[in-house]
Amino acid sequence: MDITGKHQRLKMGTLSSKDIEPEDDDTYQYKPSARKRGPEQSQKVQIHRKQVKNAFGGWIFQVDDMQRAHRFLIMGCEGSTYTASKSMLKRENAKSFDRLIYEGKGKELVTLIEQISLEGRAAKQEPAIFGLAICARSNDRETKKAAYDSLNKVCRIPTHLFMFVKYAEGESNGTGWGRAHRRAISKWYEELAEHKPMVLARHITKYKKREDWSHRDLLRLSHVKPKHDCMKVITRFVIKGLEEAKKLPVEPRNEANLHKILTYLEATEKARKCTDEKLLIQLIDEQRLVREHVPTKFLNSKDVWKALLKRIPVIAMIRNLGKMTSMGLINAGSEYEKAIVERLNDETLLKKARVHPFNVLVALNQYRKGHGDKGHLKWIPNENVMTGLDSAFYLSFKAVEPTGKRYMLAVDVSGSMSVPCMGTESITCRDAASAMMMVTLRTEEHCKVFAFSHDLRPVSISKEDRLDKIIDKLSNTPFGGTDCALPMLYAMENKKKFDVFIVYTDNETWYGKVHPFKAIQDYRTKMEIYDAKLIVVGMSSNGFTIADPDDPNMLDIIGFDSGAIEVMNEFILEQA
Repeated sequence: MDITGKHQRLKMGTLSSKDIEPEDDDTYQYKPSARKRGPEQSQKVQIHRKQVKNAFGGWIFQVDDMQRAHRFLIMGCEGSTYTASKSMLKRENAKSFDRLIYEGKGKELVTLIEQISLEGRAAKQEPAIFGLAICARSNDRETKKAAYDSLNKVCRIPTHLFMFVKYAEGESNGTGWGRAHRRAISKWYEELAEHKPMVLARHITKYKKREDWSHRDLLRLSHVKPKHDCMKVITRFVIKGLEEAKKLPVEPRNEANLHKILTYLEATEKARKCTDEKLLIQLIDEQRLVREHVPTKFLNSKDVWKALLKRIPVIAMIRNLGKMTSMGLINAGSEYEKAIVERLNDETLLKKARVHPFNVLVALNQYRKGHGDKGHLKWIPNENVMTGLDSAFYLSFKAVEPTGKRYMLAVDVSGSMSVPCMGTESITCRDAASAMMMVTLRTEEHCKVFAFSHDLRPVSISKEDRLDKIIDKLSNTPFGGTDCALPMLYAMENKKKFDVFIVYTDNETWYGKVHPFKAIQDYRTKMEIYDAKLIVVGMSSNGFTIADPDDPNMLDIIGFDSGAIEVMNEFILEQA
């Protein structure tokens, strides 16, 4: 699986020629034999991690509360299942937080929240903010202090701050604005005003209101008492408006900074009230205004989008290709078409923006359709832009860092894999599975691909194969039932060493006489790879249960989206 940034490559042993045969032979097929599959998991493994007996009488590594909290911060729940859909975080899914705080581990928990948030390891930011709110509202003084001290690090933009306030309100039995809470909210603004005043000015004008909270609400309720001239001006602007902010007396040494801030704030106000398109474009160019500063009535203006395109981030550009094409901005041979295609072919830019191949493929499929999945937006796809997206897809592989793990990928090749992924409806399960396998093949040294045919059958796919060729090979493979235990049974039968097993299927997560979690446990014991991991991805499933929730090395993915990729990345590198 792919890993984005910040992790050191793990050094693993290489496979011998014995280990890679006979799956390189396309004629070889695996059927489990009646021969004994090695020792049962009836004896405890002598290693240094705590183990407990499961329902089968086997020994597994126990999932402690810190690991459960870690799961919540990564996936939004303490269990072993990630769901690719927008779901509300539930307090009952974070009970481990309460136990850890009660046991005196609240500060350690806050450190974990901060670390995961700053390193961008979670699928979404919401669980970290939710967890921080739980800690901030706890009755443990040290935990509360640690949580509020981490507020500026975890909540880095106003959207996060508004979210924190919402969650903190939900955790409170009273008004929710005690002294510690007011002080922390005030500090969030004060620190930015002191060290990065222009950043704060951009924040308060770009993210004016989220989660039913506004900057005006937060500044009034926190009883902020500005210490710096910049903060005084920004506070007065938010609460009383631009003209009142201009009247404030300032120290001579701060005049230059304040003039810059006031000029910017005045430009955002002019843009908000603007009726002249030329003036708006001038303001965008001079003050580097962004899409959020543009009045709704001008968001269909070709010339306004020309101005925005000059500095739009590459991910936002890819997301808005359909919109810009619908307005006639990206005409064949135009300078804007050329600028977009050049950026799509800029490997350095794609790597810096951490653009993942799966997300580019989703964008390409959506753009090729010529319409959005929601609303009435339609466009005629530009051929050069589609070629550029195709190029960006392959270039973005170079931004993916290898893990050094040994992979066995098993994919469902049935006709039902042509249905859309739940969570990413613009791409089919087959295309998504092919793309993810391609990422692993191109980034990992040790990776084998199998198909669930009438039996488990190796698929001859090379690192050089393009996506369409991989899809053709999978489509032309006879299909059979998806027995999620077969990969481990095959590897155990043939003494093949793998660190990670990944099953890609639509909604068929069937298994035969051996339960997958029994198969993976037996494999660990026989091959002495005690932390071997199993991931089952049901790309169009509405729900299934394969993973043992008490086994830290098993994971179910329901549906598939970009968040699922982050979850899988973190899961593969995490040590049980």
